[in-house]
Amino acid sequence: MFLAKEYLYNLVTGKIKGPQGAFLRGCLFILSLVYGLGVIIISGFYRIKPIQLGAKVISVGNITLGGTGKTTLVEYLSTKLSSSGNKVAILSRGYKRNSRCAGARGMGDEPAMLAKKLPQVPVVVDRNRIRAAQVAIRNHASGILILDDGLQQWRIFKDLEIVAIDAGNPFGNYRMLPAGFLREPLSALKRADIFVLTQVYSGQDLDALTARLKRINSRALIVESRHAVVGVSQLDQPDELIALEFLRGKSVAIFSGIGNPEGFQKSICDLGMKVIKSHRFQDHYDYTQADILQIVQEAKENRLDAVITTQKDAVKIRDLGIKGLEILVLEIKLSIIKNEAEFDRRLYKLYSF
Repeated sequence: MFLAKEYLYNLVTGKIKGPQGAFLRGCLFILSLVYGLGVIIISGFYRIKPIQLGAKVISVGNITLGGTGKTTLVEYLSTKLSSSGNKVAILSRGYKRNSRCAGARGMGDEPAMLAKKLPQVPVVVDRNRIRAAQVAIRNHASGILILDDGLQQWRIFKDLEIVAIDAGNPFGNYRMLPAGFLREPLSALKRADIFVLTQVYSGQDLDALTARLKRINSRALIVESRHAVVGVSQLDQPDELIALEFLRGKSVAIFSGIGNPEGFQKSICDLGMKVIKSHRFQDHYDYTQADILQIVQEAKENRLDAVITTQKDAVKIRDLGIKGLEILVLEIKLSIIKNEAEFDRRLYKLYSF
């Protein structure tokens, strides 16, 4: 499965050359037209009379496949709203979860990570978000529901539609699935109330992207954000942050099963570390004990100073029950660096009822 996904990725990004690559991309383009038409028809039908969930609904989603920092944005919103005294719940699909398992595999890695980091906020996992909303309202008296990965939840009425967009790679090759990475046509961005540009780095030129977004949706607020590294923690001591200074200049191995491994590696390099080994697994990868032991052993054989992974991967690795692993976890938080005051104003206006 991973090899098939890797081949498809290389195909749509143009890495596979020659007549065969061109022919297959042509076939995918035809399929993408069919897919796009289907999305327009189905989404239009469901949005005629969306379902009111009985609480304020904030949708956090994206228009592309892959990592845009959506989960970190959900954490940011949940912390801000719950600290203001609101009863907040997160509704998540729990992508690739196995309901027959316990722990992170039973919930899904992203909701498990959120539940660990936000003990004061209920995380309700169900593919049926309407049913999940009923549970959150009935069992937790939640007045604000954060709909994780909600842009394509067309059946549900949203009080605030937030779309996360990776500033470095906003729309891929601008084609719909399966010829590209777009889940919906770019015209779907007209539904957004707020665009949150993620992975913004210092000095980045965002003029072309912001101009395009304004042409699509002139009423939406455009917010800029970045993922700020707050430290590292030991895998078996997640609540104790370690300062980053001792890692500067060190040689490390990293591994991840996330949608944006490039962003993770860039964060490590920006902290002054030398990445000698980089192990990239498919998004939401289910690690085995053998996977982890091999990575750690290889790092020892190469005399590397540390092995580092992501918060999302860490929740699954802890479930494996391997003791004594010398693995560090990069701890990050989202911070808004532009238009934070207006962003807060729109949130406060939403729940002042």
